[in-house]
Amino acid sequence: MPQEIERKFLVSGEFRSLAYAAREVAQGYLCSSPERCVRVRISDGKGFLTIKGASDASGLSRYEWEREIPLGEARELMRLCEPGRIEKTRYLIRSGAHTVEVDEFHGDNEGLVLAEIELSDEAEAFLPPSFLGKEVTGDVRYYNAYLSRHPYGTWMGDGKNKSED
Repeated sequence: MPQEIERKFLVSGEFRSLAYAAREVAQGYLCSSPERCVRVRISDGKGFLTIKGASDASGLSRYEWEREIPLGEARELMRLCEPGRIEKTRYLIRSGAHTVEVDEFHGDNEGLVLAEIELSDEAEAFLPPSFLGKEVTGDVRYYNAYLSRHPYGTWMGDGKNKSED
């Protein structure tokens, strides 16, 4: 069974000058329940369909299946998605043997910048880049499916002080 193992961090420093690539990403959810989500993504003129299962107790690992699909089909599926599209710029940054993906969110999630590091197992060590801030692995508020329904820009209204992140 394919597993995604990743750690997530808030970004608290300059990262753009370290990126070797950047791409615009738009994604929507056909299903965004905590137990499973089905995502449609368009990036670099390509379409993708992804199915993710629930995270384990640590939030580090979960089932992930992804396939490239024709761009036209991805555009059609986007029309069927639940309200709340995710729009972001993804920056790719090398850090030791790993690639760190930094997502700078736009639209209703403007102001949120997250870094993700995919690992081959939960105990794998990595060289943390200087721009990594607080770890938020396992905090469901930082899952893209959650952000599509509860945008970062609305968190101030629920008593959450964004500056504490």
